[in-house]
Amino acid sequence: MIRITVADDHPVVLAGIKALIQADPEMALVGEASDGKAALDLITSVQPDVAVIDLSMPGMNGVDLGQRAAEVCPAVKILVLTVHEDRAYVQKLLRVGARGYLLKRSAASELVRAIRVVYGGDLYVDPAVAGSLLQHFAGGPVLAEAEDLSPREEAVLKLAAQGFSNKEVAAALDLSIKSIETYKARATAKLGLRTRADIVRYGATHGWLDRN
Repeated sequence: MIRITVADDHPVVLAGIKALIQADPEMALVGEASDGKAALDLITSVQPDVAVIDLSMPGMNGVDLGQRAAEVCPAVKILVLTVHEDRAYVQKLLRVGARGYLLKRSAASELVRAIRVVYGGDLYVDPAVAGSLLQHFAGGPVLAEAEDLSPREEAVLKLAAQGFSNKEVAAALDLSIKSIETYKARATAKLGLRTRADIVRYGATHGWLDRN
């Protein structure tokens, strides 16, 4: 069971987030808050697996909240839910320790999956935001192109770029998690990709983030 706290100062948004979480039998809502300070107190006392926080709240903004929560509760995965698509916010939050960045307009279809991704130890970045980061993530030189990957390596890396966890990729491709880790390692080595940001950047430049 994934234990989750939610913080948002808009009652309607808060109610919608709670409904999405409570509809999943593998998730449990263990607390809610409507301002930044209360959210930090809640996270500290409850120690949830995942804390879903709004970026703009009274008392303490999402950047400060994410940083403080990461300092005092490093085991808690922070997922930011916001209307802001500015890449500067993404960069700040990922630097201070947030594990996910999801746009509110994507919440209805992506919130549950984003929670599972960050809970599983991976980084989730909303595809719309990831696309806006292309110019920022200069990354290292790409040593090869997608055609140099095996079909399996490309399939694994594509799903990873879209934000799926190793467990989800394994289930989708009917492979073991160990195999997924091996294919991902081979693919990133071939392409010279060293970080999660590099994978997202590469995926965006090759049209992999459009799942439609």
